[in-house]
Amino acid sequence: MSDLKLMVNNEEKVALVIDRSDNVAVALSDMKEGDVCTVRIENRTEKITVKHNIDFGHKIALFPLKKDESVYKYGEEIGKLNTPVDRGEWIHSHNMYCERGMKDGG
Repeated sequence: MSDLKLMVNNEEKVALVIDRSDNVAVALSDMKEGDVCTVRIENRTEKITVKHNIDFGHKIALFPLKKDESVYKYGEEIGKLNTPVDRGEWIHSHNMYCERGMKDGG
């Protein structure tokens, strides 16, 4: 395990990339549009400016993604985008769909 640690406090904005193949990070704190978020990616960190309010546990795009591009979290495809998104944008059910659910009639 890495010696890199993220200390989360009420003012620090932090997100975590769970798997190296993920194209989203998970917010470890509530974030407001314009906040600068520290993203932990394996043994390094980088800064991303948040483009929308993002609640704890929600997804942040790590880089621009195209319409119908797959969203990866936990190293798995969890859906596809309804619309293109930029780095730092919120990804959730408003701009993502899941073909698995559509195939099953849901």
